[in-house]
Amino acid sequence: MRRLRILWVLAAAALLSAQQQTPELQILVIGGEGSINNVKQRTAREPIVEVRDRNNRPVAGALVLFEAPRDGASGTFLGGSSSLRATTDAQGRAVGQGFHPNNANGNFQLQVTATFQGLTAATVIHMSNTGGAAPHVAKAAGHGKLIAIVVAAGAAAAAGGAYAATHGGSGGTPAATPTTITAGAGTVGGRP
Repeated sequence: MRRLRILWVLAAAALLSAQQQTPELQILVIGGEGSINNVKQRTAREPIVEVRDRNNRPVAGALVLFEAPRDGASGTFLGGSSSLRATTDAQGRAVGQGFHPNNANGNFQLQVTATFQGLTAATVIHMSNTGGAAPHVAKAAGHGKLIAIVVAAGAAAAAGGAYAATHGGSGGTPAATPTTITAGAGTVGGRP
């Protein structure tokens, strides 16, 4: 009898523990997780979530808040706002309509919060923006053009100096001093 009572208490405790571990409200990410948004084309996959109760049934009429970061890689919803409120449909789904990436490259997280009859659940949707020129790439490209111009000018000067050195000057003038080009420094000049 005592053994039966102990088993009953353990079973009741296990059942109570299992009930307490099941969240009252949960959010499943249906669309947008891991998506890569094209910055140049301003296209992105709209985030879609499904809100379910503790019995895994869809919850219609839940209020869902989508929030994008305000700085760095991110995006905006309809109207240019960094947040959007939506209500779940009969299937428990809500869509972050009109989501467009901003011009910043990088990874970010959309925060998603659902509330229904005093219950709250939260999750994140991981996204990334790509396809825009990062500022340091544009800068490097500008320096690359300058280096190419300096190298071209140096090559022309070296060719002229080489010609003068091998052909000498007219009327017995001494040959020109050879020209040197210092790699990496971008300088062109004669030898001392």
